[in-house]
Amino acid sequence: MAKTTSTPASRPLRSTAEIPLRPVGVLAPDAGTHTGRIPLGHERPRALDPAFRPSAFAGESVPFTATAFREGHDLIGVHVRVFSPSGHESLHRLTALGDGFDRWSVLISPIEEGLWRFRFESFADDFATWAHAAALKIAAGVDGPLMRMMGVGLLTRAAAQKDRPAAERRALRAAAQSLKDPDVTDDDALIVVGDRQLSAFFTARPLTSLTTAGPTRELLVERERAGVGAWYEFFPRSEGAVRRKDGSIKSGTFRSAMGRLPAVAAMGFDVLYLPPIHPIGETNRKGPNNTLTAGPGDPGSPWAIGSTAGGHDTVHPDLGTLADFRAFVRAAATQGLEVALDLALQAAPDHPWVTQHPEWFTTLPDGSIAYAENPPKKYQDIYPINFDNDPEGIRAEVLRIVRLWIGQGVRIFRVDNPHTKPVQFWEWLIATVNAEHPDVIFLAEAFTRPAPLLALAQAGFQQSYSYFTWRNTKPELEAFLTGITGETADIMRPNLFVNTPDILTEYLQYGGRPAYRIRAAIAATAGASYGVYAGYELFENVARPGAEENIDNEKFEYKVRDWAGAEASGDSLAPYLRRLNEIRRAHPALRQLRGLRVHYSDDDAILVYSKHIPAPLTADGESDTIIVVANVDPHSVRQTTVHLDQTAWGGTPGAPFVVEDLITGSTWTWSDHNFVRLDAFFEPVHILHVRGTR
Repeated sequence: MAKTTSTPASRPLRSTAEIPLRPVGVLAPDAGTHTGRIPLGHERPRALDPAFRPSAFAGESVPFTATAFREGHDLIGVHVRVFSPSGHESLHRLTALGDGFDRWSVLISPIEEGLWRFRFESFADDFATWAHAAALKIAAGVDGPLMRMMGVGLLTRAAAQKDRPAAERRALRAAAQSLKDPDVTDDDALIVVGDRQLSAFFTARPLTSLTTAGPTRELLVERERAGVGAWYEFFPRSEGAVRRKDGSIKSGTFRSAMGRLPAVAAMGFDVLYLPPIHPIGETNRKGPNNTLTAGPGDPGSPWAIGSTAGGHDTVHPDLGTLADFRAFVRAAATQGLEVALDLALQAAPDHPWVTQHPEWFTTLPDGSIAYAENPPKKYQDIYPINFDNDPEGIRAEVLRIVRLWIGQGVRIFRVDNPHTKPVQFWEWLIATVNAEHPDVIFLAEAFTRPAPLLALAQAGFQQSYSYFTWRNTKPELEAFLTGITGETADIMRPNLFVNTPDILTEYLQYGGRPAYRIRAAIAATAGASYGVYAGYELFENVARPGAEENIDNEKFEYKVRDWAGAEASGDSLAPYLRRLNEIRRAHPALRQLRGLRVHYSDDDAILVYSKHIPAPLTADGESDTIIVVANVDPHSVRQTTVHLDQTAWGGTPGAPFVVEDLITGSTWTWSDHNFVRLDAFFEPVHILHVRGTR
C-alpha cells in the first residue's frame, strides 16, 4: 500500500469525503465483457477525446463523478481511489446525487502539482442494502426474525475486520448481540437499524461485495496561476512616453515602464501582459487607425514583428536591451506581478526569416508572398507562416525562441491567433516546453469556433480567451457561465478579458460608465481568471467608425495617459478594480472555475449566480459562499425579486441568512426570495458574502 502517513499540512489534496484507505478488495470476475458486474460509466474528470488528459490547477475544487448502478433493488456504493504524483494513495466515498440518473460525485482539491492517477470502484453495499430492507420490512411486520438474523451476520462480519478501530468493533459486536437477544422487539431492532453511528461506520468502511474497478485514468494538475489570476495588459512603449514640443512622441522604455508597475500592483493584479516587444517592420508599416501609410514618427503595430534590427529573439531598440527587459521582469516580481509575453508566430516583410527561410511562407503564383488575411481584410504589414513547409525547421526555431524568453524570466506566454496554426504544432510545442518547464503557461488568444477552441485547450493550452466579451444579456450570460463551469471545465480554463486593443464591444461603446463597472464585476467574480487592457479604468469607449475597436488605437500609435490625474479627480475605475481584486483574494470561492450556480430573478436584466467552496477544500477550513446579483442593463434602474436555491451552498431551503455587500458594506437578512433594487448609474452589482444564519 502506498504512502498514508502525511500530516494534514503536507497532504497533497483536500476532500469532502475522504475515508480510511482500504485495499481494493475482491474484484468481480471478468466475464470477458466490457461491462463490469456493477456497471461504471461517464467518469469525470475527462477530456472530450480519450487520447488526451483532463487538467486542473493546484487547489481547484474538482468534481469526480461517475454513473453507477446495478440490477434490482440492492444498494451500491462508489469510491474513487486517487494517487498523487508523489505516490500518496487515498480513498474517497462518492455520494449519490439523487437526480434519477444514477450519478455519483465527490469533490477533491488536488494541491500537489504533477500527473495524478485515479480509479473509480463500484460495489454492492451489503449493510446499506440490509438496513434499507430491514427498516421497511420490520416496520411492516414482515420477515422480522429473518431481517434480524441477516443483520447479526453482517455486524459480526464487520466486527471481525482487523482494519476497524477497536472501539468500533466493540460497538458492532454490541449491536449484533442486541439483535440476537431472544427478547428483542421490533422497535428495539429498528433502533439498531436506524443507528446513525453504525451508519457512519459503514459509510467509512462499507461491507462490500461484487467490487468492480474502472480503468485507471490521469489528471494533470498545474500550478495555481494556470487557472487563477487577474491580468492587466499595457504597451511598454506608451508607459513613460513623452510628447515633444513639436508634437511627436518619444517612446517609453522598459525602464520608464517600471514606473507604472506600482500602480498596476496597487490595483491588485497578478499578471502583467505585454504585447510583442520585438523590432517592428518598416515595409508596409501601418499608420494611425490602421491606415496604410505611416508617418516618420508612427511606431507601427507590435504584431508586425521583425526588421533589420532583428526578429522574435530581439527587443525593440526603442524599449532597451535584453538586460533592460530582465530588469523589468525582476522589478515586476518585486511588485508581485508575473510578466506574460506575447508569442505571435508571424513576420513583417523585413523579418530576417523572410530572407533566411523564404520556404516558411506561402509564395503566390505571381512570385509575391501572401499577406495575412481575414477576407476581405488584408494585413499588408504581416506575413503568416506556412507550417507545412519545413515543419521541422519551424519547430526548432520556435522552440529556440520560447526557450530564450524562458531564460529571460518569462513563465507565461499569451499566444496570438493560435487557431490560425495547426493544433498538432501546439500540442508538440506545449508538451515539449512543459516537459522541461512544467510551470510555463500558455494562454490561447483563440476567438474562434467552439471546435478549434476546445481542441487547442485539449492539446495543452492552460488558458484561453473566450466569447465572454460578446455575451452581455442575461440569457447569453446564463448560458455562457453554465457552459464554462460545466463539462468544458475539465479541459478549458477561460480567461474573461473585458476588453482588448482589438475589441471594444457595442456594450462598452454605448453603455457608458455603468457598463464598465458591470462587465468588470462579472468577469472578476464569475471567472477564476480575468483581464483588462489599459485604458479600461479611464472608460475609453470611443470607437473607430465602422470598427469594434478604440479610435486612435494603441496598436498603431503611442498613448500618453494621465493616470494619476484621473484617479486624483475621481475620474477613474481604478479604485473599483482594486476593490474587486481585494474581494477575489479574500474569497476562495471566487478563485474557483467550478462551483458556480445560476439562480433566477423575475427581471430579464437581473443576472443572479452564486459561487461556493465547501469547508474541507479551503486552506483555512472555512466554507465560502458569494452571491452576485447584477443589473446587466447599463441604462436603467431595476427592481425585482431574486429566487435562490440554498442547496447550492449546503443551506437549508427557507432558512434566513445574513449577507454583506462587499462593495458597499451594507448587510441584510435574506432567504429564498429577496427584493433587490439595482441602479446602473449608482451601484449596478451586489457582491454578497453569505456570513451565516440567524
